[in-house]
Amino acid sequence: MKIGLIGAGRLGICLALLLEKAGYEVVVSDCRHDYVIGLNNRVITTSEPEVAELLDNAKNFTAVTDNLEVIKQCDFIFTLVATPSLPSGDYDVSSVWQVVEDFKSAEFSVRGKTLIVGCTTNPGDCDAFQDSLEEAGVNVFYNPEFIAQGTIVRDLQRADMVLIGGYDNDIFDILSEMYHRIQVTEPKINFMSPKAAEIVKLATNCFLTTKISYANMLGEVMTLAGLEDEIDTVLGAIGDDSRVGRKFLKYGYGYGGPCLPRDNRSFAAFAKKMGLVYNLGYTTDNFNDEHAIFLTNYFMKKNVNNLPFCFHYVSYKEGTDIITESQQYRLCLNLLNHGYKVYVVEDYVKSQCDDRIIFGIPNEEVFWIEL
Repeated sequence: MKIGLIGAGRLGICLALLLEKAGYEVVVSDCRHDYVIGLNNRVITTSEPEVAELLDNAKNFTAVTDNLEVIKQCDFIFTLVATPSLPSGDYDVSSVWQVVEDFKSAEFSVRGKTLIVGCTTNPGDCDAFQDSLEEAGVNVFYNPEFIAQGTIVRDLQRADMVLIGGYDNDIFDILSEMYHRIQVTEPKINFMSPKAAEIVKLATNCFLTTKISYANMLGEVMTLAGLEDEIDTVLGAIGDDSRVGRKFLKYGYGYGGPCLPRDNRSFAAFAKKMGLVYNLGYTTDNFNDEHAIFLTNYFMKKNVNNLPFCFHYVSYKEGTDIITESQQYRLCLNLLNHGYKVYVVEDYVKSQCDDRIIFGIPNEEVFWIEL
């Protein structure tokens, strides 16, 4: 079976290469001409582990710049194009609509083909895509990934669960087989309507942001109560209750990156459209902002000798080159704005950062930022 993928970015290329490794012939399209040439020459620049090796070993993998070429060659086409956030909190799915229009404008038959939307969308979007492609005979499925930057390949191969939204049981069976072939574990595969699956994607991450913020709120309370040395002990005890669990229940900087904050706001926007005021989502976001201020004041107070501060990293997650909504970077900027000299050891994000930051190992005594 030949599988297509439109949008071979950080996530898309990982999924494509794992499908190729699983025995499928894979064709991807991407609008970046030089990037496509590099892929066909088995060359890629990425901070994601294992990707370069997968690409180097790929025997049945081709990259093109034309979406229609992918649609023509393949019966199952994933799309993982960018869906940036709008000021309202909604996702801008115009790039997905462009893929839909590519199907509709094809001068060859697309009847019987399946479009699998893997990027995050607003609840109801995939039903709209299906309505638009109904006459052309294209099936639309929703299949988002639950991954973290820096561990995408590992997360795709070791998913806790796979989420598939659609209406055709036969296509569901084919997609399930694809995932069984790339997994090294046996994940639970959940099948439901596309709109329900879109809600699951957003709501799962909203639950995680709530849990992270709860842990940080408790950590702040214990710090103010003079019990900061026992924060981990207390959170561990709470997490030992099976109703709570220890995952994501740890005192830290807060949540950031390209997914969690956006999904939180998107779910709040959807609830508002339904006539509800999703105060929990807004409160969680507001607390996350305030937590950066709390940590700024905490570290300035602890730094009694007014030493320069030093971070190990300021990306949203250690080992990644992504600074999007990073709480560490927010804390770093706060300290700079208070007049402190700030060092950062890891330089993955140097080109994206404030020029006042000094990258590299400090050559003077510093106060290390650690939680």
